[in-house]
Amino acid sequence: MAPVTTDPRVAALATAYTELTRASVPALLALYAPAAHFKDPFNEVTGRAAIERVFTHMFDTLHEARFVVATTVCQGDDAFLTWEFHCRGQASAPALLIRGASHLVFDEAGLVTLHRDYWDAAEELYAKLPVLGVLARWAQRRLRAPQP
Repeated sequence: MAPVTTDPRVAALATAYTELTRASVPALLALYAPAAHFKDPFNEVTGRAAIERVFTHMFDTLHEARFVVATTVCQGDDAFLTWEFHCRGQASAPALLIRGASHLVFDEAGLVTLHRDYWDAAEELYAKLPVLGVLARWAQRRLRAPQP
């Protein structure tokens, strides 16, 4: 269940993400302006059709993909959502959990014009993969400041 917010634009978006399925992608896209800009660590696209391809690809390549919206904050036309993304790379693979946040900007019609996802691909994804994980964890140890 999405967190309660008093801003109807944010509440609708949080609910759409929490209930997102392949079939509900068009309903999610109806909350975006025709020329909306979307950026995450792997994609940077503009327009509803391009954003739809991002989500279609997600459902094509991942199993049990779902979002849990934890926090919503809104000030004027800017909103921030924190979320957890749950999925499996393969149906029999261990579940992955990615934590992140999204910055959203709404236009005067209440539609999303900017959607920017922030999450650490190295920590949240690469470090959890068998081969890349070894390299990612080694790099994290090398770059970490010494502890007293």
